[in-house]
Amino acid sequence: MPWKECHAMDERLRFVAKLLDGEKMAVTCWEFGISRKTGYKIFNRYKDFGIRGLEDRARSPYRHPNKTPFQIEKAILRIKQEHRSWGAPKIRDKLIKEYPVIRPPAASTIHSILDRHGLVKRRKRKRYKAQGTDLSHAQAPNELWCADYKGQFMLGNHKYCYPLTITDYRSRYLFACEGLESVKESGAFSVFERVFKDFGLPTAIRTDNGVPFASPHALFGLSRLSVWWLRLGISIERIKPGHPEQNGRHERMHLTLKKEATKPASFNFLQQQGRFDEFVEVYNNDRPHQGLGGKYPGEVYTPSAKQYRPPDEPEYPYHDRTIRVTRCGRICIGKRKINFSTVFAGQIVGIREVDNQVWLVSFMDYDLGFFDNERGRVEPGPNPFVPDKVLTMCPE
Repeated sequence: MPWKECHAMDERLRFVAKLLDGEKMAVTCWEFGISRKTGYKIFNRYKDFGIRGLEDRARSPYRHPNKTPFQIEKAILRIKQEHRSWGAPKIRDKLIKEYPVIRPPAASTIHSILDRHGLVKRRKRKRYKAQGTDLSHAQAPNELWCADYKGQFMLGNHKYCYPLTITDYRSRYLFACEGLESVKESGAFSVFERVFKDFGLPTAIRTDNGVPFASPHALFGLSRLSVWWLRLGISIERIKPGHPEQNGRHERMHLTLKKEATKPASFNFLQQQGRFDEFVEVYNNDRPHQGLGGKYPGEVYTPSAKQYRPPDEPEYPYHDRTIRVTRCGRICIGKRKINFSTVFAGQIVGIREVDNQVWLVSFMDYDLGFFDNERGRVEPGPNPFVPDKVLTMCPE
């Protein structure tokens, strides 16, 4: 038997009808499961407004105690129309002059009113455009590593595989070829950490400008992964967009990998990783390389003398204060919350006042941007990762 649908309006009509038939209020309220206070309220509405009084009423309040009076809002819009270039602080000062008796709204409230009426010109944040950096020519192992994702391919179980590969530029030694489910940072972090523990740290790492090595929405294209490399004292090299030949040695290895370990693809990740591991062993220790005079990469490569260990927290002795960036990428100073970048979440930055009410934000040895007393975000400064500085990140 289906449930019988019950409407509030029908129940109120039945309730009033019983009272009009002579039923007692207490008995009728008990029958409908409501209090006598509610019963008298419904019946009085019916007597005052008829059947329309039984309809549902809007639950919004009649007035908002924090809402700016429409007269003040009208005055704000009038002043803005008369003085197009004025902002919220100046309009607030004008209101105080014209209406000294009333309590003026806050500058943020005035800005919100102007924004609601389309009178605020929104400033677009400049998006970082990848340009690449100067590229070094390493003469010894571990001076430069190369990393990239070989193009994804589908396994037999219809899941995509994204192989992350890391090589040494000088010796062509292949440190890792790890089949991952995506190009997310979490997978890359674990692979690089394992390689760092096994082989030590390089002086620099060369990549393209894609995720997770770079981020187009962050300051200067930095990502969580590249920020971690900077903390470890590793320099960053990036090829120019659309120029894979600048990482030619690594791309040549990808061609060999594609021929010998991906065609045809295995059924699942476990089987495919087994083929990758076999390829790494053959490539390093059983395959002569013409660029090495017929030697194996394993004969030329030697582990790095720079051992991996968690980095120390950066210090800023020449700054006014040090602040840890929040998980949401903000710099909190008292009650102020300055939008910075989520790629620096959990990192310690230095803050220094360089002009009246203007502060500089630095990360390690790099000055990243500025914020003032009005703007709620860090605006990027001159690019600190210019070519002549890219390879000076590793402390002596």
